[in-house]
Amino acid sequence: MRRAGDAGRRGGEREVGDVILPGTGRGTAPAGRGGGGVPPARRPEVVVARKLRRKLTLPEAMLWRRLRGGATGVKFRRQHPIGPYIVDFYCPRARLAIEIDGSVHDGTATSERDASRDRFLSENGYRVVRIGANDVMRDLDATIASIVSLAAVPLHHASHGPPPRAGED
Repeated sequence: MRRAGDAGRRGGEREVGDVILPGTGRGTAPAGRGGGGVPPARRPEVVVARKLRRKLTLPEAMLWRRLRGGATGVKFRRQHPIGPYIVDFYCPRARLAIEIDGSVHDGTATSERDASRDRFLSENGYRVVRIGANDVMRDLDATIASIVSLAAVPLHHASHGPPPRAGED
């Protein structure tokens, strides 16, 4: 029978039964680092958005290169989750959601999903702008200018009070 600390153990590890003693280097986190454990639970939309950020289409990548970092004077986020949906670009200051539509969006089923998404977003106070991928590829500067001008105009002017409720004018 071996005792803790006996020769013959690898690297001087000390075990008693199935318990690993502190300082053996097995199962303990190095000092100064966080422990292991289970990563925090994330909403499924966040997980999908993170994957989409790594797989931008060419028009999205071209647009993001120009919009990122507030280079236009307006801050944008890319592949941003809003409710159950993920928008291509989002400007929080203007509550503006920008969707880049390629040829995939021409089908009937996709058009219905897009309409449902647009309805959800507008009912929750977001403006939705759809821009064709061909428009981005054809004239990037004009596309950037129109997006920035839309983002610079808020949904309503605070000095005039809150926006009217649905059905009021």
